[in-house]
Amino acid sequence: MSGVIEPITGRYLVTEIAGRTQRVYFEEAGQGRPVICLHTAGADSRQWRHLLNDPEITKSNRLIAFDMPWHGKSLPPKGFETEEYLLTTESYVETVLSVADTLGLDRPILAGCSMGGRIALQMAALHADRFAGFIAIEASDFQPAWYDIDWFHRPDAHGGEMGAALVSANISPHAPAVERWNTLWMFMMSGPGVFRGDLSFYTQDDSLCGRLGQIDTSHTPVHILVGAYDLTCTPEDATRTAGAIPGATLTVMDELGHFPMSEHPEGFRSYFVDALARMPGGKEGMTTTLGGENLEKEH
Repeated sequence: MSGVIEPITGRYLVTEIAGRTQRVYFEEAGQGRPVICLHTAGADSRQWRHLLNDPEITKSNRLIAFDMPWHGKSLPPKGFETEEYLLTTESYVETVLSVADTLGLDRPILAGCSMGGRIALQMAALHADRFAGFIAIEASDFQPAWYDIDWFHRPDAHGGEMGAALVSANISPHAPAVERWNTLWMFMMSGPGVFRGDLSFYTQDDSLCGRLGQIDTSHTPVHILVGAYDLTCTPEDATRTAGAIPGATLTVMDELGHFPMSEHPEGFRSYFVDALARMPGGKEGMTTTLGGENLEKEH
């Protein structure tokens, strides 16, 4: 059997974030509209690999997925051994903008999942002029932690395995076993304290709540996707958030959980294609029939 070379290209960019040099790994595939794809807390850009390998999607969209600093192939900055990693809204925003600037992207679409979805909504409120539209996946205004995040960085426990155990309940029972375990493996590989630092941002920063009303969807559309089996960002959470954004649209995805592009890529595909079709420059020919609850009403 002969081997196959995937169309995904991986490279590094070097940029300055918060006054420090960062070497950021990114993968891309396709041509056309640029679409930045943000991974979840404690994981990396491999969550998007199935979509980057989708020829129908990439024939008219340039998908770009990067590893946040401290994640995947993006090393921490110089001197990281003397500090505690704690992600903040400010540093996250600066990272996304810096990557987009370094790649020379002109008003890309921003698609993010979980903490990536949260920051996509922050961008819609704070920097809408820099983007063409927003696809916020498993995104809500705020959820306080219902667990002790300090457990994810202890000398007597494996933080990666602890993180994988936590998120396993957020994966849909309909997810194929191989993709469930591939998803969990990314959390098992997470660097010491990284998942905890991401969750610090996700569970403690409630600044988005007061900004949702600032989002102007007549200028840049916002479409929210949420899995019916998501226990962290529930359909109720996503519905509440969409209701606070005038003009936002929402789709509840059947048989999907908190990591849809990774846990069940085949089930997620049609929802993502539909979301892309809602963005400026969307191609009607890409629209597919959805199986979930599609709430078309404007909020």
